[in-house]
Amino acid sequence: MHARSLTRPAVFGLLAVTLLAISASDASAAGAFTQVSAGDVHTCAVKTDGTLACWGFNGGGQATPPAGTFTQVSAGGAHTCGVRTNGTLACWGLNNYLQAIPPEGTFSQVSAGTYFNCGVRTDGTVACWGSNDFGQATPPASTFSQVSAGDGHTCGVRADGTIACWGNYYGQATPPAGTFTQVDAGYVHTCGVRTDGTLACWGDNYYGQATPPEGTFTQVSAGWGHTCGVRTDAALACWGYNLWGQATPPAGTFSQVSAGFGHTCGVRTDGTLACWGNNGNGQATPPSTPVGGIAEFPSLEPGAAGAGPGSLSPLYVALAGAAGVVVLAVGGWYARRRWLR
Repeated sequence: MHARSLTRPAVFGLLAVTLLAISASDASAAGAFTQVSAGDVHTCAVKTDGTLACWGFNGGGQATPPAGTFTQVSAGGAHTCGVRTNGTLACWGLNNYLQAIPPEGTFSQVSAGTYFNCGVRTDGTVACWGSNDFGQATPPASTFSQVSAGDGHTCGVRADGTIACWGNYYGQATPPAGTFTQVDAGYVHTCGVRTDGTLACWGDNYYGQATPPEGTFTQVSAGWGHTCGVRTDAALACWGYNLWGQATPPAGTFSQVSAGFGHTCGVRTDGTLACWGNNGNGQATPPSTPVGGIAEFPSLEPGAAGAGPGSLSPLYVALAGAAGVVVLAVGGWYARRRWLR
C-alpha cells in the first residue's frame, strides 16, 4: 500500500507502534532514580540524569525544586535542600527560620531537619543553619564524613567513624561507643550502622522505633515513630509505629530507603521508586514511567511538505526537538508528543 493512501486511523496506528518501539530506552531513563528522601508530607528524589522530582504537599513550595542537576537531595519538614553537581547548595520551601537560605561554599552532603539543616563541607567540617532552640544547629569542631539532621538534634559520623550528636531532650543525642559507617537522626530517636553492619538505635522508643532487628545492614533511616533499613541482601526491614503501613515495606531488593513522618520511600535496585504509608497529600505516590513512553498523543496534524532530513515530508520519520519532543511524519501527517517527566 502506498503511504499516501493510508487513512488517518492507519497512520495513527503506525505512529503509535513506531513510538512504542523507539521510546523504550527513554521511558526507562525517565523512571530511573539514584536517591530518594521522604520528608514530613512531601518527597523528593534525584533522577539518573541529576534532575530532581518532588511530589506531595507543596504549601510552602517545598515540592517545587529548582532547575539544574544534583548529586543528593534531602526533604525536611516543609522545605528541601540539595547538593548541586558543582557542590553548592540550593534550598527551597518554608523559610520562617531561614532554613531555606544555605551558606556559601561547596558541600559533599546535606541533611534537612524539621526547621533547620546541616551539611558536610568538602573540607569535612559541618555547617548548620535555621532553628537552633535545642542547639541542634551548633555543630562541634571536628571533621565528618556524614551528617543527619532530625527534629531538635543532629548526629554525624566523624572521620574516625565515631558518632557525635548535638541538641538533646530524649537521649537521642547520646550515641553509643564504637565506629559507624552511617547515622540517621529521626524525630526523637537515632539509628546508625556499625562498621560490622549491625544496627544500633538510641533515644525515644515508645513505638519500638529504637529496637532494631538482628542482622546486618548497609543503610538505615529513622522517621518520626518508625525506622527502616536496607539489609545486606538488599531486602528491607522496618519497625516501630505502623498506623498507616509505613513500617510494612514491599518485597523486592532496594539500594536505599528513606523514612519520613508517616510514609516511607525506597529506590529499588532497578532504579524505580516504591513508596508506602500515609498518602493523604500524595507523598507516597511517586512519579511513574509512562507505559512504553506513551503518556499523551494529540490528534494527527497535517505536516508541511519537504524534501530532506528535518522536514516533515511524506514517509519521513524523525526524532527531533528538545525536552523529549518526538515528531514523526507519515504520508503528509505528523504527530507530536512530549515525555512526561
